[in-house]
Amino acid sequence: MLAVLTVAGAAGGWWAYRSLEGNIHSADLDDRLGHTRPANTSPGSMNILVVGSDSRDGTGGEYGKGLETMQSDTLMVVHLPRNREWATVVSFPRDSWVQIPACDRGDGTESAPHKFKINESFAIGGSTGDVAGAAACTIKTLEHNTGLRIDHFVSVDFQGFKGMVNALGGIEICPEEPIRDDKAHLYLEAGCQTIKDEDALGYVRARYGIGDGSDTGRIGRQQEFMRALVAKAKAELTNPAALYDFLDSATASLTTDRDLAGIKPLYDLASTVQDIPRDRLTFLTVPNYPREADVPSDKANVVWQYPQARRLFTALADDEEVDKAALEAETADPLYASRVRVRVLNGTGAPGQAGEVAEELRAAGFTVVSVGNADQDAEATSVTHPAGLERQARVLASRLPGAGAEQDGDAAPGVVTLTIGTDYDRLR
Repeated sequence: MLAVLTVAGAAGGWWAYRSLEGNIHSADLDDRLGHTRPANTSPGSMNILVVGSDSRDGTGGEYGKGLETMQSDTLMVVHLPRNREWATVVSFPRDSWVQIPACDRGDGTESAPHKFKINESFAIGGSTGDVAGAAACTIKTLEHNTGLRIDHFVSVDFQGFKGMVNALGGIEICPEEPIRDDKAHLYLEAGCQTIKDEDALGYVRARYGIGDGSDTGRIGRQQEFMRALVAKAKAELTNPAALYDFLDSATASLTTDRDLAGIKPLYDLASTVQDIPRDRLTFLTVPNYPREADVPSDKANVVWQYPQARRLFTALADDEEVDKAALEAETADPLYASRVRVRVLNGTGAPGQAGEVAEELRAAGFTVVSVGNADQDAEATSVTHPAGLERQARVLASRLPGAGAEQDGDAAPGVVTLTIGTDYDRLR
Protein backbone atom coordinates (compact mmCIF):
# COMPACT_ATOMS: atom_id res chain seq x y z
CA MET A 1 0.00 0.00 0.00
CA LEU A 2 2.87 2.37 0.81
CA ALA A 3 4.46 1.69 -2.57
CA VAL A 4 1.23 2.36 -4.45
CA LEU A 5 0.41 5.48 -2.43
CA THR A 6 3.78 6.96 -3.36
CA VAL A 7 3.39 6.40 -7.08
CA ALA A 8 -0.26 7.47 -7.06
CA GLY A 9 0.65 10.70 -5.28
CA ALA A 10 3.49 11.41 -7.68
CA ALA A 11 1.09 10.87 -10.59
CA GLY A 12 -1.24 13.57 -9.29
CA GLY A 13 -3.85 11.30 -7.77
CA TRP A 14 -3.04 12.14 -4.15
CA TRP A 15 -6.12 14.21 -3.37
CA ALA A 16 -8.44 11.58 -4.83
CA TYR A 17 -7.35 9.22 -2.09
CA ARG A 18 -7.93 11.58 0.83
CA SER A 19 -11.46 10.10 0.96
CA LEU A 20 -9.84 6.91 2.25
CA GLU A 21 -8.73 8.69 5.42
CA GLY A 22 -11.60 7.40 7.51
CA ASN A 23 -10.90 3.76 6.65
CA ILE A 24 -7.83 3.46 8.86
CA HIS A 25 -8.31 2.48 12.49
CA SER A 26 -5.94 3.78 15.16
CA ALA A 27 -4.89 2.31 18.48
CA ASP A 28 -3.36 4.05 21.49
CA LEU A 29 -0.42 2.14 22.96
CA ASP A 30 1.09 4.85 25.17
CA ASP A 31 0.11 3.33 28.52
CA ARG A 32 0.38 -0.34 27.56
CA LEU A 33 4.10 -0.94 26.96
CA GLY A 34 5.54 -0.37 30.41
CA HIS A 35 8.63 1.56 31.46
CA THR A 36 11.42 -0.98 30.88
CA ARG A 37 11.59 -0.84 27.10
CA PRO A 38 14.86 -1.10 25.12
CA ALA A 39 16.59 2.19 24.41
CA ASN A 40 16.57 3.64 20.91
CA THR A 41 20.28 3.34 20.15
CA SER A 42 19.99 4.76 16.61
CA PRO A 43 17.88 7.95 16.61
CA GLY A 44 16.28 8.53 13.23
CA SER A 45 15.97 4.83 12.36
CA MET A 46 12.60 3.15 12.63
CA ASN A 47 11.31 -0.35 13.46
CA ILE A 48 7.75 -1.06 12.33
CA LEU A 49 5.93 -4.18 13.53
CA VAL A 50 3.67 -5.64 10.83
CA VAL A 51 1.11 -8.25 11.89
CA GLY A 52 -1.13 -10.27 9.60
CA SER A 53 -4.15 -10.91 11.81
CA ASP A 54 -6.41 -13.91 11.29
CA SER A 55 -9.07 -12.59 13.62
CA ARG A 56 -12.24 -14.58 13.00
CA ASP A 57 -14.44 -11.50 13.14
CA GLY A 58 -16.68 -11.44 10.09
CA THR A 59 -15.38 -14.70 8.65
CA GLY A 60 -18.12 -17.00 9.87
CA GLY A 61 -15.51 -19.17 11.54
CA GLU A 62 -14.31 -20.58 8.22
CA TYR A 63 -10.63 -20.01 8.99
CA GLY A 64 -10.34 -22.13 12.08
CA LYS A 65 -12.21 -23.98 14.78
CA GLY A 66 -12.24 -23.44 18.52
CA LEU A 67 -10.44 -20.10 18.30
CA GLU A 68 -12.14 -17.38 20.30
CA THR A 69 -9.27 -14.88 20.48
CA MET A 70 -7.42 -12.84 17.90
CA GLN A 71 -4.58 -14.70 16.18
CA SER A 72 -1.45 -13.45 14.40
CA ASP A 73 -0.72 -15.38 11.24
CA THR A 74 2.26 -13.34 10.04
CA LEU A 75 4.78 -11.38 12.09
CA MET A 76 7.44 -9.08 10.62
CA VAL A 77 9.59 -6.14 11.66
CA VAL A 78 10.49 -3.61 8.97
CA HIS A 79 13.69 -1.72 9.78
CA LEU A 80 14.17 1.64 8.07
CA PRO A 81 17.62 3.16 8.64
CA ARG A 82 18.32 6.75 9.50
CA ASN A 83 19.56 7.50 5.96
CA ARG A 84 16.60 5.69 4.30
CA GLU A 85 18.96 4.21 1.69
CA TRP A 86 18.09 0.57 2.43
CA ALA A 87 15.55 -1.48 4.35
CA THR A 88 15.44 -4.87 6.02
CA VAL A 89 12.29 -6.93 6.60
CA VAL A 90 12.67 -9.63 9.26
CA SER A 91 10.07 -12.38 9.52
CA PHE A 92 9.51 -14.23 12.79
CA PRO A 93 8.14 -17.78 12.50
CA ARG A 94 4.91 -17.89 14.45
CA ASP A 95 6.02 -21.18 16.03
CA SER A 96 9.06 -19.48 17.62
CA TRP A 97 9.41 -20.68 21.23
CA VAL A 98 10.07 -17.52 23.26
CA GLN A 99 9.55 -15.89 26.63
CA ILE A 100 6.23 -14.03 26.70
CA PRO A 101 6.25 -11.32 29.39
CA ALA A 102 3.31 -10.38 31.59
CA CYS A 103 0.61 -8.69 29.49
CA ASP A 104 -2.65 -6.89 30.16
CA ARG A 105 -5.49 -9.09 28.91
CA GLY A 106 -7.84 -6.13 28.66
CA ASP A 107 -10.31 -7.57 31.18
CA GLY A 108 -8.65 -6.30 34.33
CA THR A 109 -6.29 -9.29 34.64
CA GLU A 110 -2.66 -9.81 33.68
CA SER A 111 -1.08 -12.91 32.20
CA ALA A 112 1.88 -14.53 33.94
CA PRO A 113 5.29 -14.58 32.21
CA HIS A 114 5.80 -17.91 30.45
CA LYS A 115 7.33 -19.57 27.41
CA PHE A 116 5.20 -20.39 24.38
CA LYS A 117 4.80 -19.75 20.65
CA ILE A 118 5.43 -16.10 19.82
CA ASN A 119 2.04 -15.65 18.15
CA GLU A 120 0.28 -16.35 21.44
CA SER A 121 1.25 -12.84 22.53
CA PHE A 122 -1.22 -11.39 20.02
CA ALA A 123 -3.96 -13.66 21.33
CA ILE A 124 -3.26 -12.81 24.98
CA GLY A 125 -3.38 -9.06 24.46
CA GLY A 126 -6.33 -9.38 22.08
CA SER A 127 -8.42 -11.70 24.24
CA THR A 128 -11.20 -9.10 24.37
CA GLY A 129 -10.98 -8.25 20.66
CA ASP A 130 -8.86 -5.12 21.19
CA VAL A 131 -6.20 -4.74 18.49
CA ALA A 132 -4.30 -2.21 20.62
CA GLY A 133 -3.96 -4.76 23.42
CA ALA A 134 -2.93 -7.47 20.97
CA ALA A 135 -0.29 -5.23 19.42
CA ALA A 136 0.99 -4.08 22.82
CA CYS A 137 1.61 -7.63 24.05
CA THR A 138 3.29 -8.55 20.76
CA ILE A 139 5.55 -5.50 20.94
CA LYS A 140 6.48 -6.28 24.54
CA THR A 141 7.31 -9.86 23.54
CA LEU A 142 9.47 -8.82 20.61
CA GLU A 143 11.30 -6.15 22.59
CA HIS A 144 11.85 -8.59 25.47
CA ASN A 145 13.40 -11.25 23.24
CA THR A 146 15.25 -9.16 20.64
CA GLY A 147 16.30 -5.99 22.43
CA LEU A 148 14.92 -3.95 19.50
CA ARG A 149 12.82 -0.86 20.15
CA ILE A 150 9.56 -1.02 18.16
CA ASP A 151 8.46 2.44 17.03
CA HIS A 152 5.23 1.75 15.14
CA PHE A 153 2.86 -1.08 14.35
CA VAL A 154 0.53 -2.00 11.49
CA SER A 155 -2.06 -4.78 11.63
CA VAL A 156 -3.64 -6.14 8.42
CA ASP A 157 -6.64 -8.49 8.58
CA PHE A 158 -7.82 -11.36 6.38
CA GLN A 159 -10.63 -9.60 4.57
CA GLY A 160 -8.49 -6.64 3.54
CA PHE A 161 -5.87 -8.96 2.08
CA LYS A 162 -8.45 -10.72 -0.10
CA GLY A 163 -9.88 -7.37 -1.16
CA MET A 164 -6.48 -6.13 -2.32
CA VAL A 165 -5.88 -9.27 -4.39
CA ASN A 166 -9.39 -9.21 -5.89
CA ALA A 167 -9.15 -5.51 -6.80
CA LEU A 168 -6.18 -6.39 -9.01
CA GLY A 169 -7.94 -9.31 -10.67
CA GLY A 170 -5.83 -11.87 -8.83
CA ILE A 171 -2.14 -12.74 -8.69
CA GLU A 172 -0.32 -15.28 -10.86
CA ILE A 173 1.48 -18.16 -9.16
CA CYS A 174 3.33 -21.10 -10.70
CA PRO A 175 3.44 -24.10 -8.31
CA GLU A 176 5.61 -26.93 -9.59
CA GLU A 177 3.45 -29.59 -7.93
CA PRO A 178 -0.28 -29.88 -7.13
CA ILE A 179 -1.26 -28.41 -3.76
CA ARG A 180 -3.63 -30.24 -1.43
CA ASP A 181 -4.06 -28.66 1.99
CA ASP A 182 -7.26 -29.49 3.86
CA LYS A 183 -6.48 -27.12 6.74
CA ALA A 184 -6.12 -24.16 4.38
CA HIS A 185 -9.00 -25.38 2.16
CA LEU A 186 -6.62 -25.11 -0.79
CA TYR A 187 -6.65 -27.38 -3.84
CA LEU A 188 -4.61 -26.21 -6.83
CA GLU A 189 -3.17 -27.93 -9.87
CA ALA A 190 0.48 -27.61 -10.85
CA GLY A 191 1.44 -24.88 -13.30
CA CYS A 192 0.91 -21.14 -13.71
CA GLN A 193 -2.52 -19.80 -12.77
CA THR A 194 -4.14 -16.65 -11.41
CA ILE A 195 -5.66 -16.96 -7.95
CA LYS A 196 -7.87 -14.71 -5.83
CA ASP A 197 -10.53 -14.89 -3.11
CA GLU A 198 -10.13 -17.86 -0.76
CA ASP A 199 -7.47 -19.47 -2.95
CA ALA A 200 -5.17 -16.45 -2.58
CA LEU A 201 -5.65 -16.42 1.17
CA GLY A 202 -5.18 -20.16 1.39
CA TYR A 203 -2.01 -20.00 -0.70
CA VAL A 204 -0.20 -17.60 1.61
CA ARG A 205 -1.48 -19.42 4.70
CA ALA A 206 -0.96 -23.01 3.51
CA ARG A 207 1.72 -24.99 5.25
CA TYR A 208 1.21 -28.73 5.35
CA GLY A 209 0.26 -29.47 1.75
CA ILE A 210 2.95 -27.45 0.03
CA GLY A 211 6.75 -27.34 0.01
CA ASP A 212 8.50 -28.78 3.05
CA GLY A 213 5.55 -28.17 5.34
CA SER A 214 7.47 -25.67 7.50
CA ASP A 215 6.51 -22.24 8.77
CA THR A 216 9.72 -20.84 7.27
CA GLY A 217 8.67 -22.20 3.88
CA ARG A 218 5.37 -20.39 4.22
CA ILE A 219 7.20 -17.16 5.11
CA GLY A 220 9.22 -17.33 1.90
CA ARG A 221 6.06 -17.92 -0.11
CA GLN A 222 4.34 -14.95 1.55
CA GLN A 223 7.27 -12.68 0.75
CA GLU A 224 7.24 -13.69 -2.92
CA PHE A 225 3.47 -13.20 -3.13
CA MET A 226 3.70 -9.71 -1.65
CA ARG A 227 6.40 -8.76 -4.17
CA ALA A 228 4.06 -9.85 -6.97
CA LEU A 229 1.14 -7.98 -5.37
CA VAL A 230 3.11 -4.73 -5.21
CA ALA A 231 4.33 -5.09 -8.80
CA LYS A 232 0.80 -5.64 -10.14
CA ALA A 233 -0.61 -2.79 -8.05
CA LYS A 234 1.94 -0.41 -9.55
CA ALA A 235 1.05 -1.66 -13.02
CA GLU A 236 -2.63 -0.87 -12.38
CA LEU A 237 -1.98 2.84 -11.83
CA THR A 238 -3.53 3.56 -15.23
CA ASN A 239 -6.79 1.96 -14.04
CA PRO A 240 -8.24 4.41 -11.47
CA ALA A 241 -11.13 2.12 -10.50
CA ALA A 242 -8.91 -0.88 -9.79
CA LEU A 243 -6.37 1.26 -7.97
CA TYR A 244 -9.03 2.89 -5.79
CA ASP A 245 -10.55 -0.50 -4.94
CA PHE A 246 -7.09 -1.77 -4.01
CA LEU A 247 -6.40 1.16 -1.69
CA ASP A 248 -9.92 1.04 -0.29
CA SER A 249 -9.43 -2.60 0.73
CA ALA A 250 -5.91 -1.93 1.98
CA THR A 251 -6.81 1.01 4.18
CA ALA A 252 -9.98 -0.62 5.52
CA SER A 253 -7.94 -3.60 6.68
CA LEU A 254 -5.41 -1.48 8.61
CA THR A 255 -5.07 -0.69 12.28
CA THR A 256 -2.01 1.36 13.21
CA ASP A 257 -0.62 3.25 16.17
CA ARG A 258 -1.88 6.82 16.47
CA ASP A 259 1.13 8.40 14.76
CA LEU A 260 0.64 6.37 11.56
CA ALA A 261 -3.17 6.47 11.49
CA GLY A 262 -3.95 8.44 8.37
CA ILE A 263 -3.29 8.65 4.65
CA LYS A 264 -0.90 11.58 5.05
CA PRO A 265 1.38 9.96 7.68
CA LEU A 266 1.53 6.80 5.58
CA TYR A 267 2.16 8.79 2.41
CA ASP A 268 4.89 10.79 4.13
CA LEU A 269 6.49 7.55 5.32
CA ALA A 270 6.31 6.08 1.83
CA SER A 271 7.83 9.21 0.32
CA THR A 272 10.92 8.85 2.49
CA VAL A 273 11.64 5.32 1.27
CA GLN A 274 10.47 5.37 -2.34
CA ASP A 275 14.00 5.57 -3.72
CA ILE A 276 15.36 2.49 -1.94
CA PRO A 277 16.83 0.23 -4.67
CA ARG A 278 15.32 -3.23 -4.96
CA ASP A 279 18.70 -4.85 -4.34
CA ARG A 280 18.90 -3.07 -0.98
CA LEU A 281 15.47 -4.19 0.20
CA THR A 282 16.36 -7.36 2.10
CA PHE A 283 13.90 -10.02 3.28
CA LEU A 284 15.19 -12.24 6.10
CA THR A 285 13.85 -14.85 8.48
CA VAL A 286 15.23 -15.00 12.01
CA PRO A 287 17.80 -17.84 12.03
CA ASN A 288 16.16 -20.84 13.68
CA TYR A 289 16.12 -24.61 13.98
CA PRO A 290 13.55 -27.19 15.21
CA ARG A 291 13.23 -27.15 19.00
CA GLU A 292 13.15 -30.93 18.79
CA ALA A 293 16.97 -30.78 18.57
CA ASP A 294 17.03 -29.50 22.17
CA VAL A 295 13.78 -30.97 23.48
CA PRO A 296 13.04 -34.28 21.67
CA SER A 297 9.39 -34.27 22.73
CA ASP A 298 8.69 -30.92 21.01
CA LYS A 299 8.07 -31.57 17.34
CA ALA A 300 5.96 -28.46 16.73
CA ASN A 301 8.13 -25.42 17.47
CA VAL A 302 11.36 -23.72 16.47
CA VAL A 303 13.98 -21.87 18.52
CA TRP A 304 16.13 -19.02 17.33
CA GLN A 305 19.68 -19.91 16.38
CA TYR A 306 22.41 -18.20 18.36
CA PRO A 307 24.73 -16.35 18.09
CA GLN A 308 23.43 -15.55 14.59
CA ALA A 309 20.05 -14.25 15.80
CA ARG A 310 21.77 -11.98 18.31
CA ARG A 311 24.08 -10.60 15.61
CA LEU A 312 21.04 -9.82 13.46
CA PHE A 313 19.23 -8.00 16.26
CA THR A 314 22.38 -6.10 17.26
CA ALA A 315 23.01 -5.00 13.67
CA LEU A 316 19.49 -3.59 13.35
CA ALA A 317 19.68 -1.91 16.75
CA ASP A 318 22.93 -0.29 15.61
CA ASP A 319 21.35 0.67 12.26
CA GLU A 320 23.72 -1.52 10.24
CA GLU A 321 22.74 -3.12 6.93
CA VAL A 322 22.66 -6.93 7.09
CA ASP A 323 24.43 -9.06 4.49
CA LYS A 324 21.85 -11.76 3.78
CA ALA A 325 24.27 -14.12 2.02
CA ALA A 326 26.75 -13.92 4.90
CA LEU A 327 24.01 -14.50 7.48
CA GLU A 328 22.71 -17.54 5.62
CA ALA A 329 26.24 -18.94 5.32
CA GLU A 330 26.72 -18.56 9.08
CA THR A 331 23.49 -20.41 9.83
CA ALA A 332 24.17 -23.37 7.54
CA ASP A 333 25.72 -25.42 10.36
CA PRO A 334 23.73 -24.72 13.54
CA LEU A 335 25.16 -25.53 16.95
CA TYR A 336 22.21 -26.66 19.06
CA ALA A 337 21.92 -25.39 22.62
CA SER A 338 21.68 -29.00 23.80
CA ARG A 339 25.27 -29.53 22.62
CA VAL A 340 26.56 -26.77 24.89
CA ARG A 341 27.56 -28.29 28.25
CA VAL A 342 27.51 -25.64 30.97
CA ARG A 343 28.88 -25.39 34.49
CA VAL A 344 27.07 -22.69 36.50
CA LEU A 345 28.87 -20.86 39.31
CA ASN A 346 27.22 -18.43 41.71
CA GLY A 347 29.28 -15.26 42.10
CA THR A 348 26.53 -13.17 43.66
CA GLY A 349 26.68 -14.47 47.22
CA ALA A 350 22.90 -14.97 47.15
CA PRO A 351 22.00 -18.55 48.10
CA GLY A 352 20.32 -20.64 45.41
CA GLN A 353 21.13 -18.32 42.50
CA ALA A 354 23.11 -20.94 40.58
CA GLY A 355 20.27 -23.43 40.81
CA GLU A 356 17.71 -20.93 39.54
CA VAL A 357 19.86 -19.96 36.57
CA ALA A 358 20.58 -23.63 35.86
CA GLU A 359 16.83 -24.28 35.52
CA GLU A 360 16.55 -21.29 33.21
CA LEU A 361 19.33 -22.71 31.04
CA ARG A 362 17.76 -26.17 30.94
CA ALA A 363 14.44 -24.64 29.87
CA ALA A 364 16.33 -22.97 27.00
CA GLY A 365 17.75 -26.33 25.91
CA PHE A 366 21.28 -26.10 27.34
CA THR A 367 22.88 -29.11 29.02
CA VAL A 368 23.80 -28.14 32.60
CA VAL A 369 26.41 -30.51 34.02
CA SER A 370 26.98 -28.94 37.47
CA VAL A 371 26.26 -25.98 39.74
CA GLY A 372 28.36 -24.49 42.51
CA ASN A 373 29.81 -21.34 44.02
CA ALA A 374 32.50 -19.15 42.50
CA ASP A 375 35.75 -18.68 44.41
CA GLN A 376 34.96 -15.00 44.85
CA ASP A 377 32.06 -12.60 44.38
CA ALA A 378 31.63 -11.16 40.90
CA GLU A 379 29.92 -7.97 39.75
CA ALA A 380 29.93 -8.87 36.05
CA THR A 381 28.48 -12.05 34.60
CA SER A 382 31.06 -13.89 32.50
CA VAL A 383 31.42 -16.88 30.19
CA THR A 384 34.77 -18.69 30.03
CA HIS A 385 35.87 -21.75 28.10
CA PRO A 386 38.86 -23.98 27.44
CA ALA A 387 40.52 -24.12 24.02
CA GLY A 388 38.32 -25.74 21.39
CA LEU A 389 34.96 -24.62 22.80
CA GLU A 390 34.85 -21.14 21.28
CA ARG A 391 31.63 -21.77 19.33
CA GLN A 392 29.84 -23.24 22.34
CA ALA A 393 30.85 -20.28 24.50
CA ARG A 394 29.60 -17.78 21.90
CA VAL A 395 26.22 -19.54 21.74
CA LEU A 396 25.77 -19.09 25.49
CA ALA A 397 27.25 -15.59 25.75
CA SER A 398 25.01 -14.32 22.96
CA ARG A 399 21.98 -15.13 25.13
CA LEU A 400 23.27 -12.96 28.00
CA PRO A 401 23.05 -9.18 27.48
CA GLY A 402 26.45 -7.57 27.97
CA ALA A 403 28.36 -10.83 28.50
CA GLY A 404 31.36 -11.84 26.41
CA ALA A 405 33.19 -15.15 26.00
CA GLU A 406 36.83 -15.51 26.98
CA GLN A 407 39.26 -18.42 26.79
CA ASP A 408 40.70 -19.48 30.14
CA GLY A 409 43.66 -21.80 30.37
CA ASP A 410 42.48 -22.95 33.79
CA ALA A 411 38.86 -23.56 32.69
CA ALA A 412 37.28 -26.91 33.39
CA PRO A 413 37.78 -29.20 30.38
CA GLY A 414 34.85 -30.04 28.11
CA VAL A 415 32.46 -27.46 29.54
CA VAL A 416 31.62 -23.78 29.25
CA THR A 417 31.59 -22.00 32.62
CA LEU A 418 28.96 -19.38 33.38
CA THR A 419 29.79 -17.26 36.42
CA ILE A 420 26.76 -15.32 37.60
CA GLY A 421 27.51 -11.75 38.61
CA THR A 422 25.36 -9.29 40.49
CA ASP A 423 24.47 -7.71 37.12
CA TYR A 424 22.77 -10.89 35.88
CA ASP A 425 19.35 -10.09 34.45
CA ARG A 426 17.86 -12.92 32.43
CA LEU A 427 18.49 -15.22 29.51
CA ARG A 428 17.32 -13.94 26.17
